[in-house]
Amino acid sequence: MLRLENIVKTYVTGELRQTALKGVSISFREHEFVSILGQSGSGKTTLLNIIGGLDRYDSGDLVIDGVSTKDYKDADWDYYRNHSIGFVFQSYNLIPHQTVLANVEMSLTLAGVSKKERRQRAVEVLEKVGLGDQLHKRPNQMSGGQMQRVAIARALINHPTILLADEPTGALDSETSVQIMDLLQEIAKDTLVVMVTHNQELAERYSTRIVRLRDGAIIGDTDPYTDQEAQRPPEKHKKISMSFATALSLSFQNLGTKKGRTLLTAFAGSIGIIGIALILGLSTGMNDYIDDIQKETMTSYPITISAETLDLSAAMGAQGERMGQAQEEDTSQDRTGVYADYREMETQEMISSNIVENNLTDFKKYLDDPNSDIRQYLGENGVVYNYNVAFSVYSRDADGTLVSSDSTLEDSDTMQTGQSPMESTFQSSITGENPAAAENFSQLMAGADGSLVSHVVTDSYDVLYGSWPQAYDEVVLVLDENNSIPVQTLYQLGLITADQYRQAEDEIAEDGQASELRLDYADVLDHTFSLVAACDHYLENQDGTFTYLEDGAVNQDQLLENAMDLKIVGVIRPKADADNADITTAVAYTAALSDYLIQHTDESAVVRAQEADPDTNVLTGIAFTVPDDTGKAQAAKDYLSGLGISEKASFYQMLVYYASSEGSGSSAAMGAMAMDEASQAAALDQYLAGNPDQELLLQVYDQYVAGSTYEDNMTNFGKVSYDAPSSISIYADSFEDKDAIAACIEAYNADKDEDQQITYTDYVAMLTSSITTIINGISYVLIAFVSISLVVSCIMIGIITHISVLERTKEIGILRALGASKRNISQVFNAETFIIGCCAGLLGIVVSLIALVPITSLIQNLSGIADLQAKLPLGYSLLLIAISIAITVVGGLIPARKAAKKDPVIALRTE
Repeated sequence: MLRLENIVKTYVTGELRQTALKGVSISFREHEFVSILGQSGSGKTTLLNIIGGLDRYDSGDLVIDGVSTKDYKDADWDYYRNHSIGFVFQSYNLIPHQTVLANVEMSLTLAGVSKKERRQRAVEVLEKVGLGDQLHKRPNQMSGGQMQRVAIARALINHPTILLADEPTGALDSETSVQIMDLLQEIAKDTLVVMVTHNQELAERYSTRIVRLRDGAIIGDTDPYTDQEAQRPPEKHKKISMSFATALSLSFQNLGTKKGRTLLTAFAGSIGIIGIALILGLSTGMNDYIDDIQKETMTSYPITISAETLDLSAAMGAQGERMGQAQEEDTSQDRTGVYADYREMETQEMISSNIVENNLTDFKKYLDDPNSDIRQYLGENGVVYNYNVAFSVYSRDADGTLVSSDSTLEDSDTMQTGQSPMESTFQSSITGENPAAAENFSQLMAGADGSLVSHVVTDSYDVLYGSWPQAYDEVVLVLDENNSIPVQTLYQLGLITADQYRQAEDEIAEDGQASELRLDYADVLDHTFSLVAACDHYLENQDGTFTYLEDGAVNQDQLLENAMDLKIVGVIRPKADADNADITTAVAYTAALSDYLIQHTDESAVVRAQEADPDTNVLTGIAFTVPDDTGKAQAAKDYLSGLGISEKASFYQMLVYYASSEGSGSSAAMGAMAMDEASQAAALDQYLAGNPDQELLLQVYDQYVAGSTYEDNMTNFGKVSYDAPSSISIYADSFEDKDAIAACIEAYNADKDEDQQITYTDYVAMLTSSITTIINGISYVLIAFVSISLVVSCIMIGIITHISVLERTKEIGILRALGASKRNISQVFNAETFIIGCCAGLLGIVVSLIALVPITSLIQNLSGIADLQAKLPLGYSLLLIAISIAITVVGGLIPARKAAKKDPVIALRTE
């Protein structure tokens, strides 16, 4: 089964050549106990190593089961050692950091046998050699004889066909030697046992065959094998495989014997990770802080595009050009006399000439398109469309007096008495001009998730009493940081009476300050406002036209009849240092109220009537466009004839005043002013029925009837289209996204005609133009620092792994003797660096997390940034551990490859 044919082996050391075997030829039987005797240096161990596949012959052939090994590859030799050879060494060669059981299992582990089967077979063979009760001891806890029995058990575990024993009793006493020889003799009944020994007495006593060597040649053989016996069919060699888990186990047990050094090594490897982790933790905290600032900035300064806006860039450019020209033409030192200064006039002209109109209807379509490039850069608040809803707000104070949210004390007196300037009354009754939203009311930002109030608002304000609005008819009262509201505003909202307001005025006039005026939260929440939509100011007449009801005591019952009640449900105040506390009015309502007013206006009678007849002014019953003077005069006459008694009286007073101002009829004017309203109205009808002055009628038409358009009426009625917002606010979460949004708007403009392009001013860009550059610079420095740390860690781990290879050289030889491949040896050391990398990464993360606490506190105190919270996200932690592992494994690759290339024979001799 095993035959050596003319084996030659020469060792070369520098210029020295030593031939260990000189053409050795010998064959062995399947079952015999062969002892090889010879003096030191005769080639005994070399012959044993060549038979076991640990060493390679230079020439000749080793034939195994009739198969030449000349073409064997490394994998074939590994399989041969693992499945056919069992080694028993003089110095036992047990792996010290493993248990007896693990040492014996090693061959099966390398062969890929399951854990359950490995354990069962290892226990059986240990019991066979008399160590069934020593399974969990380590080699250093056993006697020499016991360790040799473990070595024999390890050699037998894989049922080898050849057992090679190199001086198995050389380190044992006589009694123990006999026990070991008895065991080998028993094994030789089923296995070929080849033993190298100096002890001739034991050889002659136990061996069935003795071969003598001298100077690398066989000089004697007591039972030479000459007959050709039937050979077993050769086995198909498989690849020896060691799982990474096994490699981890071997390395972990080795590192466990050097806990102190392993901990120090891990700590040294973690220094770079600690530095990087601290930087990442601080930079993450700073980035979060910057992101919060950016979001707050973007919330406070969104990209806002109004239907009409000033092209600030063009205006500033024109202003700069004019200032430059003024400096060049400055001749003030040579002037005498008085000159006109046109700079203010020029500035006003410059501003008016640079006001542009934006087509927000088309731009809204672009923003709403789900395929628009701009949508990927929108922040959590998205796009907010603002609409100019028109309404008036009234309330009654504690005395029951009706006040308007836009009124002054004098206006309120006028409202109560019904007295108003005559011309103003007449003007509003004809044109129907209506104010926009009440000045003390503004809309709250809605949430992107559909909530009525955005978290940006709720994060910036504290609710002192009550709650945030939950419905369209609910509002909140907004206080300043001192829980105050201007006394004028309190009066306009009906929260204090006119007497309280006058008393405050008197006290300030007399003493320079007024006494404290305090309202309870509960009293504020009991207060109710009456909201009148712009469309509700128009009353339909029997002829189908509509009359505008102005503010005043005469119309207040009609105005308030259809008014909607607004309830104060909460009192809010800005939080300390809140950057987004930007509500500038005393009362804030939700976008739901705006939606309600838009829908209410769409359904109103005046809007429906005007939409049904777009060519006729529903306020006058006259066409918007009249072709000639005769038609204009008749239109003015028809209109005046259709006025009510009060309006006719007012116009008649104006007519008389006009006549008196021309120098005639002053006595008549005095008489007319003394008439009552009905008489004045009758006088106007009589005048119109006669032959009225056509020039006067044309003036009436031009001043009071003409000029109004369908669009003007719709605006006065409060008509708002969702497709035509008054302004658009685009929110981003970062400066980069804001810049990307600006780029998308530029791309949008590139496809439009000049009059359809969008113009806006990027205020944020003016404030933050250099921040990106600073952040990028810091990032580059951090990257350089990280690179240096990684290089240093890699070199250090390489050195440590090289030291470990030197320390575990004998273990390398043992594993190779048991059939481990070169790849398996690399796996063992790669597993060791993997474990060190894990420990270094975990230790670095733990130390960093602990260190970040005082470092964060210190930076907060030094920088004054109280919101800075350094933190190391889980993703970064896992990444750093992965980097630590990768660096240690990379650093250990070269030493691991060198370990795999070590000569197993030389490695076994290492002490």
